[in-house]
Amino acid sequence: MRGFPIVAALFIGVPLIEIYLFIKLGGLIGALPTVVLVIVTVLIGVSLLRAQGFSTMARFQQEVATGQLPATTMLEGVALIFGGALLLTPGFLTDTIGFLCLIPFTRQTIIAWAIKNMKVTSSGFHRADSSKSHDPNVIKGEFRKSDEDPWK
Repeated sequence: MRGFPIVAALFIGVPLIEIYLFIKLGGLIGALPTVVLVIVTVLIGVSLLRAQGFSTMARFQQEVATGQLPATTMLEGVALIFGGALLLTPGFLTDTIGFLCLIPFTRQTIIAWAIKNMKVTSSGFHRADSSKSHDPNVIKGEFRKSDEDPWK
């Protein structure tokens, strides 16, 4: 339930920002050029999504064929799907975020940051440092049960 306020704020905030941007841009360049600009961003976004999607799929297949774990490539695929969905949503804020997900440099930077700063547990995503204990009497470690005598 902790994520609900964030999702609710996005559901309300993003459309309000998009409406504001439509009104402001429409006032500057006119209604028809604004609509044409939205359509052009969708067309550019779809072609960029297609090219990046094929590139990512080829890289995924190559990594699997060589026996590598394609974790980062899979995350790039998720970012491409997310960016494509945002580009198909009419609006300038969503288009900007969508393009950031489709441009290889920014996409890889965002994924590298997420990998560095997040961890996945059974209860969801958390900040990487959220599991650090602030209790000086707690020592974190791992153990392994073994039938062997460790002192021999």
